Amino acid sequence: MRPILAIASTTVGEAIRRKVLLIILLIGVLFIVVAPGLGILSARSETTVLKSFMLGVIQGVSAIIAVILTVYMIPNEIERRTIYTILSKPVQRWHFLVGKYFGAVASLFLMMVLMSAVMGLMFFLQQQSKNPGEVAELMKGPMMYFVQMSLLAAVAICFSTFVAPLVNFFLTVGVFLVGVFFNPLFQSLQDNQNTAPMVKGIARLVNTVLPNFANYNVQNPLINPTSAIQNEGRYYLGITVYGVVYIGILLIIGILIFDRREV
Repeated sequence: MRPILAIASTTVGEAIRRKVLLIILLIGVLFIVVAPGLGILSARSETTVLKSFMLGVIQGVSAIIAVILTVYMIPNEIERRTIYTILSKPVQRWHFLVGKYFGAVASLFLMMVLMSAVMGLMFFLQQQSKNPGEVAELMKGPMMYFVQMSLLAAVAICFSTFVAPLVNFFLTVGVFLVGVFFNPLFQSLQDNQNTAPMVKGIARLVNTVLPNFANYNVQNPLINPTSAIQNEGRYYLGITVYGVVYIGILLIIGILIFDRREV
């Protein structure tokens, strides 16, 4: 466990020092700060626009950070040959991979906490009622986004063990977009009794193999109280367990591939 923690802490330090990630984070924070002024530009409810915009910024910026942070993580260590120094010590390859993943997730967590704190502060200041409960309710979105981005980081780490960074970038982004926009369609085809057996089988295969990132898009119930999730606690727990299990499977696949790869 000690080698994993050491690699993870080093990874966090490297992520904090990467200027491109800090610039992306700064842009996200600036968008959140100016968000209260954008509500007056819409004919819709100012509060609805504010919530939607802030949550969208956190999700979008977090996805960009998660992909950029992880697609180059393993290849850079191999290219700079620092991996040979690490593996020459009593460190197994799976220690290295898992440590890198935990470091990436920890870095992502810190950045998302910062954006979420700014969002909560700006929302609290914008609301005349100053209702802390409403701010706490809004924080459910970033919490689920963190699980979503942790899953996205696991996808990128897994791909990084056997493909080039540029290919990994497009593969990871493609899997994320399919999981966000097309998984609900495949789920509908799978559940529809009138769907042809072959189409239903393909839809079931896609839903099984590809992670369902759409599960974590909980912004609609947070923005529109009329579309509340039934059994909310059970739903959040279920998709969290789903994400953790899927992350475990992806890490195991990555470990098996990385263990057999020549570096």
